[in-house]
Amino acid sequence: MKIDYNLDGYSYLTDDTSKIDKDTQFLLTAQNQKYFEQLEDKPSFVTPINLISKLGLNSLKVVGVTGTNGKTTVTAAIYSFLLDLNKKVALQGTRGFFVNEQRVQEKIMTTPSILETINHMIVAKERGCEYFVMEVSSHAIDQNRIEGLKFALKVHTNVTSDHLDYHKTVEEYRAVKSRFFADESPKLLNKDDIKNITYNPKNAQSYGVDEPATFKVQAFSLNDGIVAGVKHLREEATFSSPMVGLFNLFNLMASISSVVILTGKKLQEVCDVVPNFAGVAGRMEVVSTNPLVIVDFAHTDDGMIQVLDSMKDRDVVVVFGAGGDRDRTKRARMGAVASKFAKKVFVTSDNPRSEDPAQIIKDILSGIKDQSNTRAMVDRAFAIQEALKGLKDNEVLMILGKGDEDYMEINGEKIHFDDREIVRLLLEEMNN
Repeated sequence: MKIDYNLDGYSYLTDDTSKIDKDTQFLLTAQNQKYFEQLEDKPSFVTPINLISKLGLNSLKVVGVTGTNGKTTVTAAIYSFLLDLNKKVALQGTRGFFVNEQRVQEKIMTTPSILETINHMIVAKERGCEYFVMEVSSHAIDQNRIEGLKFALKVHTNVTSDHLDYHKTVEEYRAVKSRFFADESPKLLNKDDIKNITYNPKNAQSYGVDEPATFKVQAFSLNDGIVAGVKHLREEATFSSPMVGLFNLFNLMASISSVVILTGKKLQEVCDVVPNFAGVAGRMEVVSTNPLVIVDFAHTDDGMIQVLDSMKDRDVVVVFGAGGDRDRTKRARMGAVASKFAKKVFVTSDNPRSEDPAQIIKDILSGIKDQSNTRAMVDRAFAIQEALKGLKDNEVLMILGKGDEDYMEINGEKIHFDDREIVRLLLEEMNN
């Protein structure tokens, strides 16, 4: 990557050794150091921590959210609440880069390179932002793609099991996540999940539903959205949300607590803006109300438990698959979760990439002992069609894994495919 720079007599800045020239200074990072050391003529360089200081970016209050599930929803909610409280704020994550209600860049990596993050911070500062909210992935922590950043708040959603194709073991995955919370930065931890990480207790606060916490849910209802009473020290407040599911109660608590910590606002003042946030596209997104069809990004066994268990008042029908060239160990577990929570199960394709989709389906089915209510088919559109055709009153169709993705990745090619479009088209055909 190469960006405009205009500092120290250079016009550009790059983190790519092949793009260094007389007009371009080099950003030396943990990721590119080995390539830098191979250069015979070492160029002028700057490190992320020095660059951030030189550019005056330490004035931005950086908020980092990490966890197996919930990063996208929590960062989006913090961003939304701060905007509603008349704050200027930027958001960087899976859905793209946003500044003060404007989308500046389309979908990007969950946590891009430190140079791209710094470039986004420059834009945020130029547009008067006080806050910079970002998703922090386990890969980014492990590869130190967040080096040099000073966090005003680090937020923990939950840590279960994911990306074992990269981290190899659950223990290593948890150790990487824990590393993010090892320093003395202000941090906000999910008290109900705290057994899954280690952390430095200095400057730590917590939120919880069942466990005692700094920000504690006192009572809640999950009928027709979310209504909850919460307590922070001696303050009490209530909020309501159109979002659904117990896991979204946790997401909202993380977001509300974060904004109170960051702004010093009264708890009720923050709770009052909660109803304005309807959630994130592809995350428990209601595509149809009659019949009830919900699309969600859940692509791990834990994520599936959260979304399927959130619809206890209805019989659940689920369509899902598992991505190819990714953690194979979770496939059988995903099958077991689906058969436990759903009345009918349709196992199908989900970005098979270079793998045989039939083999992925076979891996999933190995976790389903009783397959009498299970059907398997490679064609995802056909699976959705079959699930819709058989949907009865009081049943909800949950289509999991892809969320707001609009493609299917097969053998290196991305083919247009959007679960939501398929549902709307099929329902239109059925109604006609």
